[in-house]
Amino acid sequence: MSILKIAHMGHPVLRARARKVEAAEIKSPEFQKLVDDMIETMREYDGIGLAAPQVHEGVRLALIGIEDGRGQERSIRVLPVVNPEVTPVGKDTAEDWEGCLSLPKLRGRVVRPAHIEIRALDRRGNKIELELEGYPARVAQHEIDHLDGVLFIDRMKSFDTLTFLEEYGKYWTDED
Repeated sequence: MSILKIAHMGHPVLRARARKVEAAEIKSPEFQKLVDDMIETMREYDGIGLAAPQVHEGVRLALIGIEDGRGQERSIRVLPVVNPEVTPVGKDTAEDWEGCLSLPKLRGRVVRPAHIEIRALDRRGNKIELELEGYPARVAQHEIDHLDGVLFIDRMKSFDTLTFLEEYGKYWTDED
């Protein structure tokens, strides 16, 4: 496995709509290697998710990190989704902080649906459907946005909360 280079804001790959992955392609050794390399890359950079465009691959593949456990027992289960489609469940929304490996050291508050349903293929090409709420739903929407060339800053209602990580730690963390 390899650590892949992260595309940063300004690179055209982050603004392009990723192409659909064909069923035969999913089972290829190259695609499986991409999934493995993306998982290793996400973990190397302490990400909670990662989308293929962030590693210069214009395909509809995203990793959704789901936290299991708390404290020292905390681990991240990684769910690869291929050609995902997101549908909000209900009308409830939530506003919270987001960051991104492609916008290093930046944070901002984003409003998103609080509860979603995802239809996708898993890394083996099997159909999956899942419902996510709260933080996992936010992570999934953030990563799937990358497949459409959308960055979290595009979803911000106001840039009043756009901040560098250092200032976020000094001035914003007590508000949560």
